[in-house]
Amino acid sequence: MSRMIEVESLTKRYGRFLALDNISFAANQGEIVGFLGPNGAGKTTTMRILTGYMPPTAGRARVAGFDVLEDSLAVRQHVGYLPETVRLYREMTVRGYLKFLGQLRHVEHLRTRIDEVLELVGLRERAGRLIRSLSKGMQQRLGLAQAILHDPPVLILDEPTIGLDPHQVQELRRLIRQLGQTHTVLLSTHILSEAEQLCDRVIIIDRGRIVAENTPDNLRDSLSRRSRLYVRVGKAQPGIDVARVLSGVRGVTGVEATADGYLLSTHQNDDVRPAVAAAIVAAGLPLLEMRPWAVTLEEIFLELTVSLEAPREGRHA
Repeated sequence: MSRMIEVESLTKRYGRFLALDNISFAANQGEIVGFLGPNGAGKTTTMRILTGYMPPTAGRARVAGFDVLEDSLAVRQHVGYLPETVRLYREMTVRGYLKFLGQLRHVEHLRTRIDEVLELVGLRERAGRLIRSLSKGMQQRLGLAQAILHDPPVLILDEPTIGLDPHQVQELRRLIRQLGQTHTVLLSTHILSEAEQLCDRVIIIDRGRIVAENTPDNLRDSLSRRSRLYVRVGKAQPGIDVARVLSGVRGVTGVEATADGYLLSTHQNDDVRPAVAAAIVAAGLPLLEMRPWAVTLEEIFLELTVSLEAPREGRHA
């Protein structure tokens, strides 16, 4: 499987502000990779470097085998970019806009290609409409159409579903899944459910550094091995502090009361279930339920980013 995006020790500074701090990752052919992180984490900066909009301060990046500095024109020919804010010529028609961009990019058999792209993004019946008359969702589809017009092998999509209603989001996600079968897609988003539904692999970036990289399932499994255990007990006798009983079990590192039970954190790989059950029974409490806690990508994201409160030296002027 060939690598279509390769990033090696990429660094970007804006004056004294460190936006990217020596990051490295890759994306393979036919893979949808989610690029996750809070606002200001470095997602858009990375994407702009990969699309040739700006140079890195240090490090290397290649798209479809072409270096973003040494072969910038070739990179642009092999990548389609959908920025967070799509720049459209609102007084043009949908077809006229694509024709204009296709001529700039020297797209062969342009009329046929425009028809193919309009069909793919569901805009064929609106080809003669002025862009200003399109809904936000339809304009986003047109932005995606211009990104794939020259049939690039790599697509870089920056927050593609932002500002869309739920129906529009579902339609655009379906289209991205379809494109991911034949293209390499790097998808920036802060919507964690979107990454779980769309992406083969996710990269979590925070304050310019990659803090995790794996499939959504593997990330959940790795956090689950730290063992989150959900426990529900019956009504306690007066004077019995259930949280204290649970926190006294060897291997339990934290107890959090939920609406109808308790969420236990434990040491990694420790199976505390027998000890927890024994402690509950010894305290005269009825054990109603005990099961592993299903970890979501949102919990992983929060654990890896929100917990790093102090800014690293050198990131701010």
